[in-house]
Amino acid sequence: MKQSKLSLLLEILMVSAKLGLTSFGGPIAHLGYFHDEYVRRRKWLDEQAYANLVALCQFLPGPASSQVGIGIGVMRGGLLGGILAFVGFTTPSVVMLILFALILKGMDIGNAGWIHGLKIVAVAVVAHAIWGMAQKLTPDLSRKAIALLALICTLLWQTAYTQVSVILIAAVAGFIIYKGQKEDSITVIQVPLTRGFGVICLGLFFGLLIVLPILRELTASSWVAMLDSFYRSGSLVFGGGHVVLPLLEREFVPSGWLDKEAFLAGYGAAQAVPGPLFTFAAYIGAVVDGWAGGLLATFAIFLPAFLLVLGTLPFWVSINRNPNISGAVMGVNAAVVGILISAFYDPIWTSTILAPIDFAFAALLFSMLAYWKLPPWVIVVIGVIGGYLLSLIV
Repeated sequence: MKQSKLSLLLEILMVSAKLGLTSFGGPIAHLGYFHDEYVRRRKWLDEQAYANLVALCQFLPGPASSQVGIGIGVMRGGLLGGILAFVGFTTPSVVMLILFALILKGMDIGNAGWIHGLKIVAVAVVAHAIWGMAQKLTPDLSRKAIALLALICTLLWQTAYTQVSVILIAAVAGFIIYKGQKEDSITVIQVPLTRGFGVICLGLFFGLLIVLPILRELTASSWVAMLDSFYRSGSLVFGGGHVVLPLLEREFVPSGWLDKEAFLAGYGAAQAVPGPLFTFAAYIGAVVDGWAGGLLATFAIFLPAFLLVLGTLPFWVSINRNPNISGAVMGVNAAVVGILISAFYDPIWTSTILAPIDFAFAALLFSMLAYWKLPPWVIVVIGVIGGYLLSLIV
């Protein structure tokens, strides 16, 4: 029986909301949660389609995990599906951080035991996702070598443009090595967006970058100033939420919008809540101008991500269908595996596995996920309880 449009959209909203409530650990961990939910469990798209979408979002500035979620929503339910996927995934952390700003900003939760337990959950989830992707996307020695080189480069040269450069080099290498070859099963990604619509979105993206600073100078409106600051921050950041946090500090603390203590309190809260780290903007906006400021900040910082995904997806699909560059796509997918392993080590592993007992707990959670096939939300609950108990023991 064919699923109705309304039930399809409600499913997108509910699934993304569940992920928004349980996806802890930052952008790379989110990709692990997405992989488990959308690829393994629901089979909304296969390994290759998921890897292609992740590769595209690694090219783009902005919150990569949120862009992947938007892209999956668009593939599943069109433009409205993309909006609902974003709303579901983002709303829980936005609400929590606005409440932190209004009520709880003086609390120190960054060192709570249950927070450390959630970080260990992220280790298990990301390891599980990388394991599955590596088996599919690096089946031969050449692609294993591309993944290894991508891993080494992104670990040793951590600059804003390293990931993009590595992906471009991997595309060239894949084109040369696999020219004329095709994957055993070519993935056809269906995106119900036209190229014309994509051009409009890209035009809006660049137009707002030009127009908003001019409007800021011409008006004395604090809301226009906030809109410009958050939009620019969301437009020019490569590397995800961990990179945007210091950028926002430079944008808002020296200018006097909020003091350093308030910023650090929000930083701790952002690490404690699930969902995208870009929702830290909601905290800053709420400190500056209440709940309405929090909503404006959220809209402004995520708008570039939306416009870029909607603008590039129609062209990306056409590129993937071109048989002459299938080798380049194979190289890019292998590089994505290496990039994910690099991000798994730093910052996830280095900031989480601090003692042998942490590693033992992570191995237990990984086994529950990989071998006992427990759903991620169960792993999250066990991680919270186990992290609290470990804080009492150690």
